[in-house]
Amino acid sequence: MGDMRFQDTKPYEDWFWEKNRIELIHDKVLLVNPSKNVLTLEKVGLMEYDELILATGSKSNRFGWKGQDLPGVQGFYSFQDLELLEENSKNIKQAVIVGGGLIGVEVAEMLLTRNIAVTFLVREKGFWDIVLPEEESKMIGREIQDHGVKLLLEKNLKEIQSGANGLVNKVLTEDGLEIDCQMVALTVGVTPNVDFLKNTGIEVDRGVLVDSTHKTNISNIYAIGDCAQFREALPGRRPIEQVWYTGKLQAESLANVLTSDPALYKPGTWFNSAKFFTIEYQVYGDVPNLPPENIQSFYWEDDSGKICFRLNYEKDSQKVTGIHGFGMRLRQDVCIQWIESARLVKDVIANLAESLFDPEFYKKNTKKIQNKFNESLGALNG
Repeated sequence: MGDMRFQDTKPYEDWFWEKNRIELIHDKVLLVNPSKNVLTLEKVGLMEYDELILATGSKSNRFGWKGQDLPGVQGFYSFQDLELLEENSKNIKQAVIVGGGLIGVEVAEMLLTRNIAVTFLVREKGFWDIVLPEEESKMIGREIQDHGVKLLLEKNLKEIQSGANGLVNKVLTEDGLEIDCQMVALTVGVTPNVDFLKNTGIEVDRGVLVDSTHKTNISNIYAIGDCAQFREALPGRRPIEQVWYTGKLQAESLANVLTSDPALYKPGTWFNSAKFFTIEYQVYGDVPNLPPENIQSFYWEDDSGKICFRLNYEKDSQKVTGIHGFGMRLRQDVCIQWIESARLVKDVIANLAESLFDPEFYKKNTKKIQNKFNESLGALNG
């Protein structure tokens, strides 16, 4: 939205491809024919292959709402979606974002830079509370509202309506609320982009089904990234993982397979990071919205309401299983090492300073967190 130029977002310089003997073809694959090892492209026509890697990513979810295909309604996944946003946000005053999550927050930030009023429709009781524990969900909800966004919880989209010009001018919720707008952003998650592979003989469920070497049911076809679904999910992982670093690791793993140096895909301990307006977010290990019976969860929140820290650990063994940091920066290597080495929660709290790398002059909260933990431990033992 004007903060960066397109050329500054490219992962490689333009000369990289030719230098490394990689031919780029900007085209659309219409059909895959595994029996003949041939692709049908929209412009180029037929193209033969020896081995094929499917890395077709995702597409934005749409759930059959009336008016979801009107001009001014869009999802968010690709560069083309950002180009469309430039058009859809011109000369408008109000926008509605449907769905609470990371992409929705980023869209809200972009629209606010254009002085466009934003309303968030979230069907859950709290923002992203299908992922975040209640305290963190409430914190992010406050942060969103602090930036002037109208956050409407427990609201389900019913219909998107157009005006006389055929463009979006209103949304209706299931409980009868009408909201004027000239643009609707659908940020209700993504689905593997695999529709064009159906009836090709390549086995597809939600995504392209692969084994631990990323191979499909056809010996010379592989799939990685958002579109890939592991037949057997690794322990503590999901069969489809749509985050940037798992795509990168899968590409590296497949490169080893294709160069006759196979190594099983091992993504290690789960982690993710993002930013909700001014609040940075990090998660390591397992921090579900509702902890299971065998997990104790320690939570500390700063008086500002914009910084918090959470530790999940096993009740019996006291081994740390998950770490949350909001508004504070944690060292990834330290946090993951604590989890993978099964460090005891008391040891983690005692050595908490090892994990912090907030910049100079940032407020340090180590003592406050340690004191709160000791208090809570006393209450549990008492």
